[in-house]
Amino acid sequence: MELVDSHCHLDVAEFDADRDAVIARAREAGVRRQVVPAINAAGWPGLRDACRAAPGLYPAYGLHPVFLAGHEPAHLDQLREWVERERPVAIGECGLDFFIQDLDRSAQSGYFDAQLRLARDTGLPVIVHARRAVDAVIAAIRRIGGAASGQPSRLRGVVHSFSGSPEQARQLWDLGFLVGLGGPVTYERAQRLRRLVADMPLEFLLLETDAPDQPGACHRGQRNEPAHLVEVLETIARLRDEDPAVIAAATTANAERLFGLPPA
Repeated sequence: MELVDSHCHLDVAEFDADRDAVIARAREAGVRRQVVPAINAAGWPGLRDACRAAPGLYPAYGLHPVFLAGHEPAHLDQLREWVERERPVAIGECGLDFFIQDLDRSAQSGYFDAQLRLARDTGLPVIVHARRAVDAVIAAIRRIGGAASGQPSRLRGVVHSFSGSPEQARQLWDLGFLVGLGGPVTYERAQRLRRLVADMPLEFLLLETDAPDQPGACHRGQRNEPAHLVEVLETIARLRDEDPAVIAAATTANAERLFGLPPA
């Protein structure tokens, strides 16, 4: 089986000591390709270099809402220039985070809307963070993407680490968006998420780790890494009572289609 980790932060400092070994373990586990989203402007050069250093790593560039304090309006202009020059597979990680109370929601929305417009203008997919903010994210996608009632948006992308309701998921699918699921689905207490993945259409599913964050139940409290994507796959296969190979093939095809990935 060949897998795509649609969301992992292999460029961050947690992997500086053993990045090559982490990638080797991923390849041995069948995780042949990874999409690596950015979090802030300062990290774009290092992310680019990390992706150039190893085959199968594909960058996305953006401004993450949790790191709002480090963003400046000028970074949006730099992002457009960076995207035009570097030609990443996506815009992101961007979005909204209403879980952290002291993050200015208006400022978050300004950066998010600007990145949605950039994705719309360039035709690139967008990788969206939506913690306690799924309804607001859906509204922004409809507004910026010009989606009429019941019609897809001119935007496309994925809401990663999805934790919303089935109705919110259906609204995203109607807009042409996918949902990314990772370590949280391996916890038995995640009943709503497990019910969603048991019944959802496979055409809207991506697998992810969000490494080094969000480890699965078997690695609670440890650093997450892309090789652990196999455990996400196996959990979803059990929940759906399906062959893991079927889910691997479908989610890999979904990632290839969304991000325009070349063959492994």
